[in-house]
Amino acid sequence: MAAGVRHDCTFVVPHLIGDYVPPGAVLVEVHGGTSAPDPRHMTGLIALGAERTIEQDPAFALRILVDIAIRALSPAVNDPTTAIQVLNHIESFLTVVGSAQLRDHYVMADDRGRPRLVLHGRDWEDYLQLAVSEIRDYGATSIQACRRLRALFDGLLENLPAAQHPAVETQLELLRQSVDCAFPDTARRAVAQWPDRQGIGGRSRPHR
Repeated sequence: MAAGVRHDCTFVVPHLIGDYVPPGAVLVEVHGGTSAPDPRHMTGLIALGAERTIEQDPAFALRILVDIAIRALSPAVNDPTTAIQVLNHIESFLTVVGSAQLRDHYVMADDRGRPRLVLHGRDWEDYLQLAVSEIRDYGATSIQACRRLRALFDGLLENLPAAQHPAVETQLELLRQSVDCAFPDTARRAVAQWPDRQGIGGRSRPHR
């Protein structure tokens, strides 16, 4: 921000937190300006590391949870109960993230309202897709996973602001389609569509 004011320009950081940045990639774009900023100084303001970090990259923490769940759902492991336990934590994560006002980009302005820094971000839909897409696909034939996912979506619809509902409804419809394909038998399909916070064994009720 200070450099943007000093050089009367706008800086754009083209990479998300957690992106892999190959050698020679642009770290900071400079738009406008009355003088040229020192490239070494500006790129030095961007923190680079050998790998993603949970502390500064919450999407990476979510990525790890999803990996644990889909590994548990793989035919080689076949441990859907672990996936259900992971979904408990994922629902907590999504409830917190869905209550925040996240955007796909952020524009920071100086005290006169002139934009000085533009950062890309992840919005609610990005986090939701990361959280459930692969678990839905890998767990399509698991009654436990389908029922827990349905309960997760119902919980989000009950607890999050209305602005977040369309993305949840989209994921809920994708889950319905997966269940329809995976369970052609009417009776088993009906069982797989019931929301159940324990996957199997909790209090279940017919789907809405």
